[in-house]
Amino acid sequence: MDKREFLKKMGLLTAGGMVAGSIKPASAAAMVGMGKKEIGLQIYSLGRELTADVPNGLKKIKDIGYSAIELAGYGNRKMGEYSVEEYKKLADDAGLKITSSHVNPPTRDITKDKLGEIADFWKQTVEDHVKFGVKTLVQPMMPNVPTHDAVKVVCESFNKAGEIAKSAGIKFGYHNHSMEFGRVVKPEDKDKPRNPWMPVGDVIYDLFLNGTEPDLVFFEMDVYWTVMGANDPLEYFEKYAGRFPVLHIKDRSVLGQSGMMNFKNIFNKAYDNGLEAFYVELEGIRGGSMTQFEGVEKCFDYLNDASFVK
Repeated sequence: MDKREFLKKMGLLTAGGMVAGSIKPASAAAMVGMGKKEIGLQIYSLGRELTADVPNGLKKIKDIGYSAIELAGYGNRKMGEYSVEEYKKLADDAGLKITSSHVNPPTRDITKDKLGEIADFWKQTVEDHVKFGVKTLVQPMMPNVPTHDAVKVVCESFNKAGEIAKSAGIKFGYHNHSMEFGRVVKPEDKDKPRNPWMPVGDVIYDLFLNGTEPDLVFFEMDVYWTVMGANDPLEYFEKYAGRFPVLHIKDRSVLGQSGMMNFKNIFNKAYDNGLEAFYVELEGIRGGSMTQFEGVEKCFDYLNDASFVK
């Protein structure tokens, strides 16, 4: 059956061509049982376009085809103007699953004397996120780590957060930007000559990976920021197999348009290493050529149509 015959049988083609308001090929596929892929969206991608009208905005996310969302904006035990229970109901009403959330502790200076305060923060946060029904809870911003000792304290804090989350059936993770591919230099190496070909010091991201317990802390790699940090996501998947069950799929703008991200290789290797979930994240649209909602729809279409995305 060719495409025209298929569309005719589905009632999508009239004698004069496509009916008004014709649907996308992906939607046609869904009507014959193929369905849409399980693709998540980090709601930070939408900014004020979502927060201006959350109930209708969540419905628009669902209408685009996303099945799950990762929260951003939780604070003071609320999501913006909504209580946890209210926001959960809005997502349920829209047909969306809240499966993850980005939350930062109250300070980026994680020191020994603050570990108790930060642990209490995670206990309260986990309590609320059990109500959201999330599977994962992720810290998305790098703490201040000027020394190796500071890194050790941060890893201790991550492990403790992982224990607290695990006790409630939630996985705790860490999300990177490009700063994590900077280095921490030991005092004895401070005066060594430096150049791009002979870097001095230890990569912060590796210190975090090596200093945390795999059964307590996972890493939600943002593949775009990893590339912007002059590193190859595939090399990290290989070196730290199993530590990246969740990914942020991002490009300079709309997915696949920059030509600088090899998403096919990234997905293939990630699946080999146990990928469980991924979330689209869209930074600001350059030049105002489209709305954020239009951008995340194009991102969804790119992944939904990609043969390498399961």
